[in-house]
Amino acid sequence: MRYSVRGRATLLTVAVSAVILMGALPLAGWVLRDWFRNQSQNQTERTVEHRILELKQGARDNPLPVGEDEADLIQVVAPDGRVLAASPEMRGRPALVVPGGSVLVNRKECPRYQYRCVWAYGVRLSDSVYRGDVMVIAASPLPLLTGLPLLVPIMLLFLLAVLALIAGWTWRTVGLALNPVERIRAEMSEIEAGDLSRRVPVPHGGGILVRLAETVNDTLARLEESSGRERRFISDASHDLRNPISGLQMRLEVALGEPEDHQLRPMVQAALVDVGRLTDIVEDLLELSRLDSRAPLPVERVDLARLVRREVERRSAGVTITTRLESGVFVRAAPVRLARVLNNLLSNAERHAESRVEVALTRERGQARLEVLDDGAGIAEDARERVFERFARLAESRDRDPRGTGLGLPIAREIAEMYGGTLTIQDSRKGARFVMSLPLDTE
Repeated sequence: MRYSVRGRATLLTVAVSAVILMGALPLAGWVLRDWFRNQSQNQTERTVEHRILELKQGARDNPLPVGEDEADLIQVVAPDGRVLAASPEMRGRPALVVPGGSVLVNRKECPRYQYRCVWAYGVRLSDSVYRGDVMVIAASPLPLLTGLPLLVPIMLLFLLAVLALIAGWTWRTVGLALNPVERIRAEMSEIEAGDLSRRVPVPHGGGILVRLAETVNDTLARLEESSGRERRFISDASHDLRNPISGLQMRLEVALGEPEDHQLRPMVQAALVDVGRLTDIVEDLLELSRLDSRAPLPVERVDLARLVRREVERRSAGVTITTRLESGVFVRAAPVRLARVLNNLLSNAERHAESRVEVALTRERGQARLEVLDDGAGIAEDARERVFERFARLAESRDRDPRGTGLGLPIAREIAEMYGGTLTIQDSRKGARFVMSLPLDTE
């Protein structure tokens, strides 16, 4: 299972905090418990000292007075456990401690009539107004937290609460720290090859994120410059080639007008074929240059059925083309570019068909679905994506059409994607089945 940077940072912080707290909390608990016990012990010792002093002076109060900052639970107990005198809170209560022969008592007691344990401190007094040995006992209730049965679960709850707070704080803090990275990522995901002019936001302040954003922007600037140079080169080269190729074609056509038995005629015919292929390559390169630069063309509501019928009628007689067209299928696009897609698909199908080509138009789940099928040999599944690569031509395609440029299908796919659609090759019982999907225009 893979976690995000934010999740890993949170888990690591919580784990380290848990280790530290699991060592520190028990120590803090023991220190706190000892502090409370020391406070209780000091209070009871002072109380016993005051009561012993009063008894030696002849005082025989019952109930016993409780002074400021003294323990509330005070008893004077005979060796046999009889309570001879007690503070108001202890009147009628049995002895906290049965002295027996003990001279000193200093321990925790948990009498049944008390809802919590107390720290009891007692000293035996031989010379008192009670004419016998007595023990003066004072007790101070211990906080509930000092009891081990309660201390452990409370510490665990405290540990979980602190870890939850640390996790929440870390998650939020790391999230805030990574927000600039997320904004950079989001902006990068929106940048397309045809529009490298966009830049990622540079965070305020300094640090590594600022340097990262600046480096990304510098890289985008270099890519934009390089891409611009490439597009300008393709465009300039294509334009520069058109005129000499056109001139060469004209001269070859003139030479072809020579008598049939002229010895150069076969060579001229072969040269014309090559010139035709060069012309196609130049035209395709120009179209790719326009697509790469996202050169805008007027977009309008296009009736796909009408467009298909018009383009099919324009084609010269050859392979039979049948159509199954659903009416009322509209999309928003440039008609010229959709016609280019359809012509490229039809030309490809005619080159590979044995006897017929079929064009089908339907609507499906909010999409216009245009299919072009042929009854040829088809395309192997592992080559279905390769045919959409620029200048990629399968061996069979080279044999059937030496004039092919290897750019028709890549251009068709780029145009489909430009208008939010797709162009794929899907399974067919025989031949190749090209499927283009475009969003329907429902207005």
